[in-house]
Amino acid sequence: MKTNVRAEMLCGSILPRGVIFADAGSSEQVLENLRSQLDALHADTEALIASADAENRDLTDAELAKIEANRVAAEKLGRQVQAREAAVAARPGRRSGAEPENSGGQRRATPTAVRPADAGRFGFKNLGEFALTVKAAGGDAPNQEATARLQNALTTYGNEGTGADGGFLVPPDFRREVAVKIFGEESLLTRTDRMTTSTNSIVIPTDETTPWGTTGVQAYWESEAGQKTQSKPVFGQNSIRLNKLIALVPVTDEMLADGPQIDGYLRRKVPEVMVAKLNTALVFGTGVGQPLGMLAGPALITVTKETSQPADTVWFNNIVSMYSRMAAGSVARSLWLINQSIIPQLLTMRFDATSTVPIPVYMPPTGAAGAPYGTLLGRPILPLEAMKALGDLGDIAFVDPSQYMTVTKGQDIQTDVSIHLFFDYDVTAFRFVFRVAGQPWWKTVITPQSSGAPTLGHFITLEARG
Repeated sequence: MKTNVRAEMLCGSILPRGVIFADAGSSEQVLENLRSQLDALHADTEALIASADAENRDLTDAELAKIEANRVAAEKLGRQVQAREAAVAARPGRRSGAEPENSGGQRRATPTAVRPADAGRFGFKNLGEFALTVKAAGGDAPNQEATARLQNALTTYGNEGTGADGGFLVPPDFRREVAVKIFGEESLLTRTDRMTTSTNSIVIPTDETTPWGTTGVQAYWESEAGQKTQSKPVFGQNSIRLNKLIALVPVTDEMLADGPQIDGYLRRKVPEVMVAKLNTALVFGTGVGQPLGMLAGPALITVTKETSQPADTVWFNNIVSMYSRMAAGSVARSLWLINQSIIPQLLTMRFDATSTVPIPVYMPPTGAAGAPYGTLLGRPILPLEAMKALGDLGDIAFVDPSQYMTVTKGQDIQTDVSIHLFFDYDVTAFRFVFRVAGQPWWKTVITPQSSGAPTLGHFITLEARG
């Protein structure tokens, strides 16, 4: 073995120092060496990205610089490979040697350079292009080039033997795009006390004793030289198990024929459906196969309606009663959850409806010409489709979402694509799975220190007015 001077001169400074080539007696051998170097560069880039993803962090400046250097080197090597392949292919009766194979014995396409910005896409421009590639790789006569492209993107392939067994996993960048929208402004999830876990369940100790209560840690006034009274903490336990929120989206082959169209459709539709379902569970979930909702837990406070209050109304006294039952420390973090049908009630609400000069509650001083404040007693209002219709229990609630814990498995949505589920309908299925759990932190309401005072809490709703 000796250094191949000619190959080093061709590659210049792009190859790492100390690289040794086999003594090549033919252009085919040199070409294979160049391909090996190209594979090594891509493997190095993929290892850097995989390390950052495994540690759930951004790429460091040094890693980004290394990836960029690998890209430049790969481009130069790629040009060398292409020139030599063209020259070898032009020779009569000659081919450029065996193409690299994957573990299943199939020919593997020569990898292309991975730009840092596209590292999580594995060469796919959008979700539609990825879907088309999955479609081409499946079926009775799979396209070998499409199959090779999916298998080169190592982390996107569930089973190298059969796409139907493990399915094709959507590249990480597209999964995160959906996750960002799930965690978006319109979602209750971002307002809760969020945690992540790598397991399917989590157990958390809690202390529900109050400073003025008779259990838990206590303080006592003692006389001089008197014996000190002991106390000890009283802990409860919150055990929470993750549930699966699943969206199965069949897409016709006609829609798949337009990559950008399906990309935009799925990015819009999947988050809409999953956010709506998740919001409903976070408010009203039964806790069986889904989160236990804010208004379904044992610490819920239901405020009684006013005497002789008409059906399907919300009075100012209802608002005052609900506000007064929120624990003092939670008021600054609380918000109103309402069904949109409540808005006319707010816009026409009066401090005293029987007064000869009724004063509006919700409207600004400029009247209807000005925009409503968007707050009620200083706290923001969030209309949610999940809330019940006007007059029903749960049409309006006053809650502190920080006193509701949610646990998600990682940050990404597990996403799969399969052409086999609806193969006889010419339909490809996209499956999105989000593992999440949620429940109120507390299992009891707060009993105030003053005897006879109404209980307090973090989740308050209004009695039905049907």
